[in-house]
Amino acid sequence: MNVHPVLYSYRRCPYAMRARMGIYLSGIRVEQREIVFWDKPQSMLEASPKGTVPVLVMRDGDVIDESRDILLWALRQKADSRLLPEDDRLFRQMNAWIDENDGEFKSALDRYKYADRFPEHPQTFYRQQGEVFLAKLEQTLSAQAYLLGENLSMADLAIFPFIRQFANVDKRWFAESNYVGLRNWLERHLQQDYFLEVMKNRPVWEKAHQPLWVFEPDLNRRDEFLIKAQAQ
Repeated sequence: MNVHPVLYSYRRCPYAMRARMGIYLSGIRVEQREIVFWDKPQSMLEASPKGTVPVLVMRDGDVIDESRDILLWALRQKADSRLLPEDDRLFRQMNAWIDENDGEFKSALDRYKYADRFPEHPQTFYRQQGEVFLAKLEQTLSAQAYLLGENLSMADLAIFPFIRQFANVDKRWFAESNYVGLRNWLERHLQQDYFLEVMKNRPVWEKAHQPLWVFEPDLNRRDEFLIKAQAQ
């Protein structure tokens, strides 16, 4: 039995980013075990044979190995969390945003980022496929600060790491695009401590290592970051 929950993670994976941010904002003490994909820990594979991150192993041995579920679990641990929708309509809207991000958009993103692996079409073809989702985001974010309204929510945390990845494929194109609201929204997230804190470099985990945490709990400081983020 673990003394604390354990999160197997990979720094640059957008799925793992959303899990780490949820844990950071929940204030839960969770051990982070950074992995490399070419040498995955046996303990991680035993917990989740599919071999992808993130994987959260609870103190009692229960496992959550879907990033969306980890994010939702983490945010629910904070009783006064303002990051989860309060009514069914917004909750359905949140899920619809994440479904489209994790489905059609993620497929287009993979082909856009690794276009040399998909020579059937030029890279711009895959970018245009991804822009279907970007246009929807822009329409929403040109009218309001966040995806569900004027406050940060789980929808934003779940999606912005993937938009960051899409933007980084061709930074000049994205900077010069007409997605003004989307760029402002993305930049706002990238400057927040809930992102910066969980993106710090970590050594690859080995059994002999002392535990490293997703973040060092300083709840007053963390709550200040959250209040600031909600106010922007």
